[in-house]
Amino acid sequence: MAFHQPAYAGRSPVDPSHLARDVIKIRRPSRHNPTRNAAVPDPNLPALNRRSFLQVGYSGLLGLGLSSLLAGRAAANSSARQRRPKSVIIVFLTGAPSHLDMFDMKPDAPAEIRGEFRRTAARAPGLHVCEHLPRLAARSDKYAVVRSLSHREYNHLVATHHTLTGQPQPGAFFDKVASRDDWPSYASALDYLRPRSDGVPSGVNLPTFLMEGPLTWPGQHAGFLGPRHDPWLITRDPNRPEFGMDSLRPAEGIDVRRLDNRRALLAEVDLQQRQLASTHAATRLSDQQRLAFSILASGRIARAFAMDQEPRSVRDRYGRHAFGQSLLLARRLVEAGVPVVQANMGIVQNWDTHANNFGSLRDRLLPPLDQGVSALLDDLDSSGMLEDTLVMMLGEFGRTPRIFAVNASAVPGRDHWAPCYFGVFAGAGVQGGKVIGQSDRIGAFPATAPFSPDDVGATVYHVLGVNPGSEVRDRQNRPVTLNRGEVMRALFVG
Repeated sequence: MAFHQPAYAGRSPVDPSHLARDVIKIRRPSRHNPTRNAAVPDPNLPALNRRSFLQVGYSGLLGLGLSSLLAGRAAANSSARQRRPKSVIIVFLTGAPSHLDMFDMKPDAPAEIRGEFRRTAARAPGLHVCEHLPRLAARSDKYAVVRSLSHREYNHLVATHHTLTGQPQPGAFFDKVASRDDWPSYASALDYLRPRSDGVPSGVNLPTFLMEGPLTWPGQHAGFLGPRHDPWLITRDPNRPEFGMDSLRPAEGIDVRRLDNRRALLAEVDLQQRQLASTHAATRLSDQQRLAFSILASGRIARAFAMDQEPRSVRDRYGRHAFGQSLLLARRLVEAGVPVVQANMGIVQNWDTHANNFGSLRDRLLPPLDQGVSALLDDLDSSGMLEDTLVMMLGEFGRTPRIFAVNASAVPGRDHWAPCYFGVFAGAGVQGGKVIGQSDRIGAFPATAPFSPDDVGATVYHVLGVNPGSEVRDRQNRPVTLNRGEVMRALFVG
């Protein structure tokens, strides 16, 4: 059997011979490929994209130059098919968490594989999780755990692209940074296929942009679809007192000079509306011109940023830390109508536990994650929003089924491991309390049919009502298929 050796900058890869005794007899199962039965795509409404609107600029808005853009779309919008939209919250564990120490523990494996943590019985029968995730253990009836995610990309950047787009990175090589040749993120593809005219972005990424020095992580923008479809970015910790609307950064390509300060912009629009209302000019505004003003002045997104409007008890329940408040903000953005929110649980490689794996997980990573995700599931469930919101928690790969020290003085940790890792899925029809797929006895490879990041992507698009096989155009205007994975239907059947 081929043993795929991990590659990453500045560290020595794990010696495959350490695992040879345990994995040499393992056979990777062949993948069953049923015929895709993807969701029927929603019509691509020819609505004004929010970035097209904003790029017109405020001066253009006051000159009523936006009306011609809106007028041509009014007829199409009036006949748009009504549907209850679904949303996706991606809880991204950047850096790749250890499946063996969280949701796929191996208590009967040798000590150098199983690690220090004990597993605890979850609420769902037959499901066990790490002892340091007690809240999530008590809510296991709300989510399903997939233990057979798998791919071959050991590099953080390349694997992140695959995870956040559902496609391998074009021309991928070691540490290939983001480029406009990349595939679009899920939010970007949705924005391209179903542009909006209500001033609400199709996607928001928070609370940080994933980059390390000169290395910009791919998978965070629209790639070859162009900057007008990029998700919007929140670039400030929502747990900080000064957090507010000005934490929102527009996508690349928007003239920042026209949108220098969100609060000032909204205040100016409000002033102009009141001035217009006091003049006869207001009565001459067409419906399209009124819509142009309402987009900026509706306040739906601004209200989502008003974190201080949440009861203190709710904020405390999520946790007064970046993890918890980011997940609370994700909930508020979905309530405001944002269909795709990516909540990064830390800066790049935050979960990259080459050294001090167990101390980092126990003391720094698992407690706030457990608190924040549990509160998110509770709120979505109690409000009824969980029925229409897919919560997806995963990293770009897993960690090695072998504990080692990167050097003589380092506290032991785990290396990169792509052949087998986990994902947690809840809501939007996912049947909770289930384990889907199994790994082998040491967590090295799937023992059942594996699921790829392509399949995860197909599932995201399916939930959003987008046909994964939709045709989009690359930078050379060539038709390409958005996704070639298969919807993970096991998530949705009892």
